[in-house]
Amino acid sequence: MPIRLPSAARSLPSRARRIVAAEQIAAARMLPLRPRTVVYESFAGNGALCNPEAIFRALLADPEFADLEHVWAISEPGAAAALKREFRGVRNVRVVRRGGAAYWRAVSTAGYLVNNATFPPAFGKRTGQVYLNTWHGTPLKLMGFDMPGGAMESANTLRNLLAADYLLAANPFMTEVMYEGAYQLRNVYRGEIIEEGYPRIDRQRLSDADTARLRAELAGSVEAALDGRRLVLFAPTWRGSSFQSPDADLAHLASQAQRLQEEIGPDAVVLVKTHQVVHGLARRIPALARLLVPNTIPTNALLGLADALVTDYSSIFFDYLATGRPIGFLVPDGDAYAAERGTYVPLDELPGPVRTDPAALGRDLAALLAPGAEQHPQYATWAERFTPYEDGHATERVVDVVFRGRTEGRRVRRPARDGRVRLLFYLGGIRMNGITTSAVNLLNSLDPERYDVTALMALPRGETTRRNQQRLNPGIRQVFRIGGMNGLKIRQVLRRVADVSTDPLRAHRRLGHRTLWHDEWTRIFGSAKFDWVADFSGYSPFWAHLMLHSPRAVRAIWLHNEMAADRERTVAGRQPFRHSLGRVFAMYRAYDQLVSVSPALTELNRVELAAYAPADRFRTLRNLPDAVNASAAAAPPADADIDVDPDEPWRVALRAPGARRFVTVGRLSTEKNHARLVRAFAQVHADAPDTQLFVVGGGPLAAALREQVAAAGLEESVFLTGPQADPISIMRASDCFVLSSDYEGQPMVLIEAAQLGLPIVSTAFGSAEGALPGDAMLIVERDDAALAEGMRAFLGGGVPPTTLDVAEYTAEVLAQFDVLVPDPE
Repeated sequence: MPIRLPSAARSLPSRARRIVAAEQIAAARMLPLRPRTVVYESFAGNGALCNPEAIFRALLADPEFADLEHVWAISEPGAAAALKREFRGVRNVRVVRRGGAAYWRAVSTAGYLVNNATFPPAFGKRTGQVYLNTWHGTPLKLMGFDMPGGAMESANTLRNLLAADYLLAANPFMTEVMYEGAYQLRNVYRGEIIEEGYPRIDRQRLSDADTARLRAELAGSVEAALDGRRLVLFAPTWRGSSFQSPDADLAHLASQAQRLQEEIGPDAVVLVKTHQVVHGLARRIPALARLLVPNTIPTNALLGLADALVTDYSSIFFDYLATGRPIGFLVPDGDAYAAERGTYVPLDELPGPVRTDPAALGRDLAALLAPGAEQHPQYATWAERFTPYEDGHATERVVDVVFRGRTEGRRVRRPARDGRVRLLFYLGGIRMNGITTSAVNLLNSLDPERYDVTALMALPRGETTRRNQQRLNPGIRQVFRIGGMNGLKIRQVLRRVADVSTDPLRAHRRLGHRTLWHDEWTRIFGSAKFDWVADFSGYSPFWAHLMLHSPRAVRAIWLHNEMAADRERTVAGRQPFRHSLGRVFAMYRAYDQLVSVSPALTELNRVELAAYAPADRFRTLRNLPDAVNASAAAAPPADADIDVDPDEPWRVALRAPGARRFVTVGRLSTEKNHARLVRAFAQVHADAPDTQLFVVGGGPLAAALREQVAAAGLEESVFLTGPQADPISIMRASDCFVLSSDYEGQPMVLIEAAQLGLPIVSTAFGSAEGALPGDAMLIVERDDAALAEGMRAFLGGGVPPTTLDVAEYTAEVLAQFDVLVPDPE
């Protein structure tokens, strides 16, 4: 099945190109696997480099594997040309352009995949493929979830690691600190970790012929004269915290190299090796280009050739420890780097001189290179810890495990399990709403000694969603869905049509859509295994369906509202949830637990949704309070909390003395019935003109509500604040909380109002009884007059402040949660 991007398609708009590319990938995934094909990729296609290159050459040279076809994915034109020249006429070696149609055919059909970084987001490992991820070095700088913003930055890396059958570790530190710790693979990853050293380090052992050949290649590639002098390799890392935007002061590197050269002296020559992600930029700096070693020479061959190494935070020095030769560390920005990115080991404990000035470091290295000089005092300890298996045979042992299936006598193990129950929550769109708040509060409150928690989200795009994502405790594993579902567009269309027109669960079995869902789960989670999975959002047919395709686990879905009423909700003359919630309801029977957020709501949903799930599957778990808001509740009212723009009318009114203030917080949508609240307040205000009403929130009915307020002549006493990042400050400055909803779940705002000690007046929505512990809340009928009487009751002193023992309430809710989650044994 040929897959080619027509030349005309290259000029298509970007969206059209993406569609064409997606079709190419989908078609490639339908081709049969080629079990004896190996695809190699290094540094997103920058060349035939690192561990994949060492493994490739070992397999190519071994007669046992003569039947293997070797495919290199390369994006850098010079590297591709060099590899093609070297293997011209070798029938079983070929090169494909990373990201092209041939690339996706190779990646989608190869029996073996070897990568030292990550395949693109569209990649999903197919059943029958063997994926070895070798990574590209022992880390000194913080990685994964340990680095600032690491959860989002690591999204595709975590996805690739979870997909791999084998992960390669050069040493136990790499296994424990990086794989199990920084990328949080402990408990959920089901592949194997190979601790047998790094194949690329084998390449540091050079014969005399290798040495002569490499020196000749260098002499032809750099302008600096080698002339038999010793080589000092200056290999700094990239600057910045994101591989997507390397921020390198490349001109400064040339200056540093020159100062090193001046102090080391004429008996050695300093050459520069940049990180792969900035090599192309470095070649544009004339002063640097003359010292720049070519990308086509394997880094570890250069290390084998070098008489000394200068680096900063790059993991390259771990490899160099195996040579026993001197290492110097140039860290002019050490304090800033430690603060912004961080390192696993303090810089003053490194196995070589650590300097901020290149001239001082040059003098130190000159002394270490002198005849008879002793090693740095920490060198031997570091070499023993980080290069314990580098005996020149690491490649052979890795090939044994991956390609021969021989594990006896090899250091191969599963990642650690600590016995915690593995939980997965899909959190929805993590917008600023009650579902997000309740999700974050629950996850942050779960016992980390008992539960291993994973949060699944779409990749946050805006400031609000990123802020909500950052509210999650760092110990919570965060997985983001990046990219889209693989599969031909016609299959995707048929899937959507079938999901809408018939029972979605029967449709995917009958029409073969099960494969699409299985592939999507695998694309996101690889081999990850959970004991209990939950769709905490509960509103999206796509996510409700996807969660049902986890490997065997107890499956729960949240019912945040009176769902039958929510399905019929009308907004601007439309019913936006009628069809989508109908499809979600059809999947309820496949869930083990349907969780409502209050006892009364559970009973309502059990009765109203009886046609969709057995009665014994309906469960209760109340929402939890926000610990941050709880501390805020104890603080005295302060105008500073809200006085951001003193000219805004509602802010002025909130500071005015002598007013008695009602407040409500919630989305301006049909079920909240703010129109009723405004009508009831108008009756109260006619008798008590010192009263004010603050409506906090945004939504589709905002314009209509403003018109209603204006028509009633209430602009001086009813204030629509719009959505606010800190509604608690407004609530704290108010006197009584009012809720006018027709239906609800367990509103988070009621919990927050109780924490603040506010009197509460609420309409009798279906689950109002028991929405809060105790009977302090005044519940009135759902009509204008009753709500007005309730507000008058507050003014007359008849509605006492609510109270909430947060510790007791939280303990009760967490005990309810423990009942939901079974012992995995």
